[in-house]
Amino acid sequence: MKTYLDCIPCFFKQALFAARAAIDDEKKIKEVLDRVGTLVSQIPLDSSPPETGRVVYRTVRQVTGIDDPFASLKAESIKKALALYPSLNEMVEISGNPLETAVRLAVAGNIIDFGANPDFQLEQGIEETIRKEPGTNHYEAFKNKLEGACEILYLGDNAGETVFDRLLIETMAKPVTFAVRDRPVINDATVEDAMKSGLDEVAELISSGCDAPGVILNRCSEEFLDHYERADLIISKGQGNYETLSSEQRPIFYLLKAKCHVIARDLGVEQGDTVIKYARL
Repeated sequence: MKTYLDCIPCFFKQALFAARAAIDDEKKIKEVLDRVGTLVSQIPLDSSPPETGRVVYRTVRQVTGIDDPFASLKAESIKKALALYPSLNEMVEISGNPLETAVRLAVAGNIIDFGANPDFQLEQGIEETIRKEPGTNHYEAFKNKLEGACEILYLGDNAGETVFDRLLIETMAKPVTFAVRDRPVINDATVEDAMKSGLDEVAELISSGCDAPGVILNRCSEEFLDHYERADLIISKGQGNYETLSSEQRPIFYLLKAKCHVIARDLGVEQGDTVIKYARL
């Protein structure tokens, strides 16, 4: 997905939120915004938003001296999600269609976002996602593809939602390789975050090798690219991964909440809709 003009104010919003999460120093925070401002003229509109995002968050780290501004927020969101896990698991077990319920819950977890949607309401989001029909619903294609899949690559997104991803992986009951960010960016999951969610007990954890809030293939590691090329089913969570992979014709299923009107428009859905989209349909 390309960068739209509407994305530019969002870069400033995210930089401000991240800087304030990192430090309580107005002069330093202003310096972050000043430096992000100098980037605007250099943003190529034909690149994906996460490519600019990686520079924005690198700027936040450099100016504030804090490597992971969202560390405490990530830990809090994982703790909250783990507290919900028993009830979520019960929802799956008593469901008439456990796999579909687990898929929808995995999408519901995508509401945990301190970048695009810092004012999220988790419990309300779970209820709405289970009750409301997705804006795009390729679940049947997902179920059919899963049946014959041998190499499954799961692209993680936010730290808290990895608990929801764990539930889907357990329900799929197949070997999965789970890829996370190479280093802290927004509240996206790293290997350490995924382990806190218990994902290392149900999947092989790897880093994408990329430090952007998305999967920029030409910045990923050889290990990750090997898994990517071999996979016969790729589950891509969240907006950032969609933004970087939307032009790919691999067997990718995008599971996300359309929290941004720009992405909603690109997907052909309404803002706030849930999406279960197969790249080849």
